[in-house]
Amino acid sequence: FRFKEKLQGAFVSLFPDGEWVWSRLCTLIALSSAEDGWFVTVQPEVRGIEGYPVVLPCTFGHPQHSQHSSLQVMWRLGHGQGATVLYRCTSRSGAPTCEPGPKQDQRYRLEGNPREHDLSLRISNTILQDNGRYYCRVEVQGREHISFEDKMGTRLRVEAPPKILGLSVEGTEQSGYRALCRVQGSPLPDVQWLGPDDLLEGSLLRPLAQGSTGHYHTVSQLRDVEPGQQYTCSTSNPLGKEQATLYVLPPQPPLSLAGASPPLLLLLSVSLGAKVLLLVGMGVWMMILTNQIQQFNMQTLSRLQTGK
Repeated sequence: FRFKEKLQGAFVSLFPDGEWVWSRLCTLIALSSAEDGWFVTVQPEVRGIEGYPVVLPCTFGHPQHSQHSSLQVMWRLGHGQGATVLYRCTSRSGAPTCEPGPKQDQRYRLEGNPREHDLSLRISNTILQDNGRYYCRVEVQGREHISFEDKMGTRLRVEAPPKILGLSVEGTEQSGYRALCRVQGSPLPDVQWLGPDDLLEGSLLRPLAQGSTGHYHTVSQLRDVEPGQQYTCSTSNPLGKEQATLYVLPPQPPLSLAGASPPLLLLLSVSLGAKVLLLVGMGVWMMILTNQIQQFNMQTLSRLQTGK
């Protein structure tokens, strides 16, 4: 202890900022010695299903230390400069909970109690974009400021059943038509095309890398689609199956217009026709209602005059 005091006095006398240098040196010594004793335990990989909650386990401890004056917990997605801090809270001495900041995203909260060395994170309503590697970090604040984390992190894999995002037809009568089926899922779903009687051969148009965050989509195309026929897009993965049927309307030459395909024009004309019929119906109803109101007013006025 006396040697420590003499060494501290030497730093103060030798360096202009001796007190600051001494405190930083003590912090580094404490950190280097603590890294051998402190430990963080996480699960290498966690699997979840889209739309359901998931918990990322994380515990910490030290063979000799069990009580801490103040703790700060942080969870982040990714490593390095591109990392995103998802959750941060402070557990003060005597407080029953770890208090997050006012702008904390409510999808994230601690499942565990830091006072019991449990920093497990709960993610509600998981989405495919939650896929990635998560890191748990804790800072022990007090006489000696110590921070540590697990370097490997936890790999979260969110899986989702297949979902058909869109089914459409492109092309013209001259160049031919093709059907497009845009699907989403994890693992990336398989796509099949079905005709009225048999299995048809489609091809992937724009597959996206599944390893990229949020890229769990693919587009399948079916060439040589014929008007007047129906085609079914069927997609599946280990979590389920979904299908949708498309009916290609036959072209009508009288409705042809430059820059638009006949089937699209037919659909558009039907849609506009329905709106016109609706407007005409409303107009007729308004005329009838107006006539009824006028007749009622005339009858009322006649009764009043007769009464007089």
